[in-house]
Amino acid sequence: MEKKKSKAILYICSSAFFFNLMNIFVRLSGDVPSIQKSFFRNLVAVFVALFMLLKSGEGFHPQKKNLPVLLGRSFFGTIGILCNFYAVDHLPLANASILNKMAPFMVLIFSYFILKEKLKSIHFFIILLAFAGCFFVVKPSPDNMNLLGSVSGLMGGITAGLAYTLVRLAGLRGEKGATIVLFFSAFSCLSVLPYIALNFHPMTLHQLSMLLLAGASATAAQFSVTAAYSHAPSKEISVYDYTQVLWAAAFGFLLFGDIPDVFSVIGYCLIIGAAIVMYMYNQRH
Repeated sequence: MEKKKSKAILYICSSAFFFNLMNIFVRLSGDVPSIQKSFFRNLVAVFVALFMLLKSGEGFHPQKKNLPVLLGRSFFGTIGILCNFYAVDHLPLANASILNKMAPFMVLIFSYFILKEKLKSIHFFIILLAFAGCFFVVKPSPDNMNLLGSVSGLMGGITAGLAYTLVRLAGLRGEKGATIVLFFSAFSCLSVLPYIALNFHPMTLHQLSMLLLAGASATAAQFSVTAAYSHAPSKEISVYDYTQVLWAAAFGFLLFGDIPDVFSVIGYCLIIGAAIVMYMYNQRH
C-alpha cells in the first residue's frame, strides 16, 4: 500500500512539473494570441488520446446520456485554458499558477450543487481561507496594472473547477477517461478554429515549436495525473500538486526574472495553507 502511495506522490509531482513546463513554453512562444496557443496545446492531446483509444481497441463511443455533461466539461475547460494562458502571458508565473490552483476549492462548491455532496463547516472555512489568499494575489485596485490578468487567472481556476466536477460526473456515469480527454481536446480545437482561420497570427518556427512542446507537456501532465489517482485516492495526494507553485516561482525567477511581491507571497501561503488543512482533514476523516 505504501509503495503505491509513493508512486502516486511521484506521479502527482511529475504532473505539477509538466504543467509548469507547459506554462513556460506558452510564455516562451511570445506574442501569439491566447486562442491560437490553446489550439496547438490541445492539438497534441487530440492525437495522443486518439492513439490511446485505437491502441486499446475501444474506439471513440461517448454515451448519449453523457453528451450534455461532456459538452459542459469541454466548454468550461476551454474557457479555463484561455483564461490561464492569458494570465501566464501577463502575470508572474507563480501568480498565474496559484490562481489556477483555486480549482480544487471550486470543485467543493460545484460538487455541492451538481453532485449533491455535503459540505461541512470546515469546508467553508477552507474555501474562505483560499479566497482570502486569492485576494492578496489579485490585489484588486485601479492602480494594479495586472488586474485583468489576475482576474483572468482567477476565472481560469473557477471554470477549471467546474470542468473537473463535470469530469467526475461523467466518470461516475461510466464514461472512459480517454474518451473524455479526446472529446474535450477535439471540442477545444474545433471551437477556436473559426477565429484562427479569420485571424491567424503568423508564427516563426521557434513559436510553433514552443506551442507543440506546450502541448506535449500538457499531455504528459494529464497522463501523470491519471496514473497518480489510479494508485491512491485524491485525499492522500492532492496537496502535492501545489509543488507546481514552487516550480513556477523558481523557473519564473530564473527564466523571466519574476519576483513576487509581499502580498502575493502572503496569498501563496494562505492558499497552500488551505490546501494543507483540507489534506489533513481528509486524512483524518
